[in-house]
Amino acid sequence: MRYFIELAYNGTHYHGWQTQPDAISVQETLESCLSTLLRKEIKVTGAGRTDTGVHAKQLFAHFDHDPIEDLADLSYKLNSFLPKDIAINEIVKVDSEAHARFDAIEREYQYLITLKKDPFQLEFAYRLQQEPDLGKMNEAASILLNYQDFQCFSRSKTDVKTYHCDIRKAVWEKEGDRLIFTITADRFLRNMVRAIVGTLLDIGFDKISLEDLHKIIEQKDRSQAGASAPAHGLYLTKVVYPKSSMA
Repeated sequence: MRYFIELAYNGTHYHGWQTQPDAISVQETLESCLSTLLRKEIKVTGAGRTDTGVHAKQLFAHFDHDPIEDLADLSYKLNSFLPKDIAINEIVKVDSEAHARFDAIEREYQYLITLKKDPFQLEFAYRLQQEPDLGKMNEAASILLNYQDFQCFSRSKTDVKTYHCDIRKAVWEKEGDRLIFTITADRFLRNMVRAIVGTLLDIGFDKISLEDLHKIIEQKDRSQAGASAPAHGLYLTKVVYPKSSMA
C-alpha cells in the first residue's frame, strides 16, 4: 500500500532533500527513522529536491508498506524519532498509483528578505543593508510570466530533459521590515528561484534594466543572469495535487 507523508523542515543543517554519498540529507534522515520504526528498509520519494540550506514549510513524500493500522500513532512516533528540525504533519493512505513527484501540479516557493538586523531571522531570511526598488522588481517579475524556457536560471550540468516551466505567479510584497517574493509554477529547475531572486535584486538596485531581463532569458545563458540569492532565505511553501491523487 502507498502512503503520503506531509512534512516540514529547517534546512540549515542539511545538504538538501536528496540523499548524498557523504553528507546528511532530509531524505536519508527520514528513511532511517521510518526503517527503524517499521522494521524494514523504507525508501521515500519526495515531491522535489531542495538545495543545501533551503527550508520547506510543506513537502510531500511517498513510501510503500503493508497496511498500517494507526497512522496517527506512526506520525507521533516518527516525530519522536526525528531530529527537532524535521516535523511530520500527517501520514495518509493514497491510491497505489499516486506519486509524490509526478502527480504534483503546482509548487510554491517564497523568498524572505529582512531590511534590519534581526537575530531571530539570522538563519531564515537574507539581510539587505538597503531597500531595493520594489516597483521595478514587480515589473520584472511580471515579465517572467511571458516566458516558458528558463535555462538562464538553471544550474549548469543539470540532467533535466526540458527547461520549460509554467510560471503562474511571481510577486514581491513588503510586510514591515521584510520583503517577500512568492512564485508558483508547475515545476522548477535546480537553483531556479534563487537565480531569479538574485536577478530581480539586480534590477531593484539598478544594476541591470528591465530590457536586460528579456535578453537574459532569451539568450539562455546562466552566466548572464544575476548571482543566486543565499539559500537560507528560500522556502518551499506549498505542493498542490489533484484531488484524485489524495483520495
